[in-house]
Amino acid sequence: MNSRRKTTDRNHSLVTEFILEGLTESSKLQLPLFSIFLGLYVVIVVANLSLIALISLNAHLHTPLHYFLFNLSFIDICYSSIFTPKMLMKRNIISFLVYMTQLYFFLVFVIAEGHLVTTMAYEHYVAIYRLLIYKIIMSHRVSSIMMAVVYSLGLFGATVHTTRMAMLSFCGSHYVSHYFCDILPLLTLSCSSTHINEVLLFIIGGVNTLGPTLAVLISYGFNLSSIVHIHSREGCSKAFGTWSSHLMAVGIFFRSIKFMYFTPPSSNTMDQEKVSSLFYTTVIPMLNPLIYSLRNKDVKNALQKVVGRM
Repeated sequence: MNSRRKTTDRNHSLVTEFILEGLTESSKLQLPLFSIFLGLYVVIVVANLSLIALISLNAHLHTPLHYFLFNLSFIDICYSSIFTPKMLMKRNIISFLVYMTQLYFFLVFVIAEGHLVTTMAYEHYVAIYRLLIYKIIMSHRVSSIMMAVVYSLGLFGATVHTTRMAMLSFCGSHYVSHYFCDILPLLTLSCSSTHINEVLLFIIGGVNTLGPTLAVLISYGFNLSSIVHIHSREGCSKAFGTWSSHLMAVGIFFRSIKFMYFTPPSSNTMDQEKVSSLFYTTVIPMLNPLIYSLRNKDVKNALQKVVGRM
């Protein structure tokens, strides 16, 4: 027993790097995928930076909703920038420390985004059902506290996961069957017990995913009921278009995360998990600025003024 423990400790101390296998092993697909994801990354950065600049430079956009949009764009840029440059390569040799660092910041921002879209759904609810006291409920101070809670939840979840991951022992293969630093692919390489990690993943993942999903559904359910009572057909159609686009973005985000972390390991392959993770790591950061800004009248007006001046 002691000899086995020493062997495990020695193997753990010798682990200095992992190899990320990337999206595919096919050499024929490397160039097309490189072009596609480079283009997507450029769109993500340009679209979100443009929205950040637009909100910052227009005083009439300094409202709770646009404050949340500002932070959403910031989060999307940050967590897509953590792994996208790496995924453009065929294989990436990455040290254990760098893997843990990327995993930490990825978890911070992806958890924060889940709670932020929940906060935005609540803001929509207040704007519809508590309009008379909206400025009291969604004051600058309250909005700042909400964002502090959002980032704190991200920091807490990331700290717990990465701390526990760093305590695992690794031996045998160092090939990580993924294109970025994530929890599940690394757990499969551990030669020590991962039971605590799996329990933490279930508990923290459930709180950070199922809770916000339920809150968003309730909030948008109330919003839908208000849309149904709009007498103007044009107004109803416009409101429903905004509601449905927001719900679609939120649905894709949470659905892909649930598929990745809450389905039995035997029911899906790593290739399926790679495709699923592409939605919340690449597609959503690209769609968010388009959905939330182009469906926002104030943002559209500000953008038209900027374009007109140019």
